[in-house]
Amino acid sequence: MFLQSIASAFPANSVTQKECWEMLVGSGQLEQVRARSRELLEKILLGDSGIATRHFAQDDLPHVLSLDAEGLHREFEKAAPRLAAQALTSALEKGGVRPSELDALFVCSCTGYLCPGISSYVAERLGLGGGAYLQDLIGLGCGAALPMLESARGYLSLHPGAVVATVAVEICSAAFFLDDDPGVLISLCLFGDGAAAAVWGGEGAGLEMKSFRTIHRPEHREKIRFVNSGGKLKNQLHRSVPGLAAKAVGELYAKRACDPDRILSHTGGRDVIDALEAALPGYPLRETRAVLRDFGNISSPCVLVALERALEAGPPGNLWLTSFGAGFAAHSCELGGA
Repeated sequence: MFLQSIASAFPANSVTQKECWEMLVGSGQLEQVRARSRELLEKILLGDSGIATRHFAQDDLPHVLSLDAEGLHREFEKAAPRLAAQALTSALEKGGVRPSELDALFVCSCTGYLCPGISSYVAERLGLGGGAYLQDLIGLGCGAALPMLESARGYLSLHPGAVVATVAVEICSAAFFLDDDPGVLISLCLFGDGAAAAVWGGEGAGLEMKSFRTIHRPEHREKIRFVNSGGKLKNQLHRSVPGLAAKAVGELYAKRACDPDRILSHTGGRDVIDALEAALPGYPLRETRAVLRDFGNISSPCVLVALERALEAGPPGNLWLTSFGAGFAAHSCELGGA
């Protein structure tokens, strides 16, 4: 499977961490939580989180925090197809591909649920042919982008002359709310909204995606996953996640086919990146840190946005990509041969 083009998209509303804190203070909603919870929010939003700005699909973040479960779902239903279509339109334009030329569209997301899936809405917005194969992947969490690519590669192995698009889109703000759970509070401080799309062919030149590998650790499932909280998606996070991610990624790296020139990873957060760099000596995760700085943790699109950054900087050489999240699961693949 060969990469033809890649592009990302973000909501226009860009907010600094300090502005987030000021909005929360000004809204009066911090009175809903304990003093200790307010201190945690202040420490992260005004401290060194590695994040400068985040983007949100909504202009009024305090209003989002007041929404019930149905209201949050409506925000996802409205924003996710729009942002996914924006990213895919840019990728198609970069690759010189018309929407009608796409044979298949794969979409992954974990921050909301639509039936039919986001792919149906994107296909309608862009005018894909009625015979295009549509596939939505849900429930894979922050690590979803690389399993999605492997699914697309499977399709192209059966249809090598086809053209396929993949889109990772997350409206993380549709899972925001306030309570005293540390995982909820940390999520409110770290996550942002975004999308990344790529166009692939089964034949041709360019970077070839290969050597996909995955690790599942269900014994650690409760340490990082979404749970239902009054109908809302509640992000369950344990302090051991950075270590779990580093251990799993290290195991995947040990099975690599060749030594990469560069490693691109899902962002997680500052502590996660620090743990990954300790497990991958000699590979500073510059693009990954830049994505965290500019957009926060945008969940599944992160690793693809890091890939876009790497390609913009010039010929990237051989790349090793990794993503991880709910499950606990971690994944990797290689891109090379440009």
